[in-house]
Amino acid sequence: MKLYHGSNLIVSEPKLLTRYRELDFGAGFYTTPNLKQALSFSKRVTEWREDGEAVVSIYEFDNERALKELNCLNFTAADEPWLDFVVANRRGLSKHKDYDIVSGAVANDDVYTTITLYTSGQIDKVTAIRRLEARKLYHQIMFATNRALAFLEFVGTKREG
Repeated sequence: MKLYHGSNLIVSEPKLLTRYRELDFGAGFYTTPNLKQALSFSKRVTEWREDGEAVVSIYEFDNERALKELNCLNFTAADEPWLDFVVANRRGLSKHKDYDIVSGAVANDDVYTTITLYTSGQIDKVTAIRRLEARKLYHQIMFATNRALAFLEFVGTKREG
């Protein structure tokens, strides 16, 4: 399967970075099977960093082999287990450490508002999950170990246009 990574630079050799790691699934290398999502993210990263050029790095990924050989966690919906996992990671509790790969919905800005309302106690978990179910969420696949990164093969780049 093809996976995409949006950035302000070409990433031909993915690496695990430790900064900016209080993300949905914790520290790791984030990809998506959705080219449109990766293109959008590449623009945002380039604007935020005020450096480079918006570009999407493209990889081939053998998902079937990875599922057999790696410890993978796949969230099929933005449900209670997904919400608990994302909230814990965004609080810096690193719930991903037992996994090579974690996949599931992206907590984008719109979803993050719901998570913030939930974590601040303004809405309860049931309400948060109901709000999440009403959204079309993009998918992300996070590579948490170097062993997992070895399953990615860089095949090229894409720029908008």
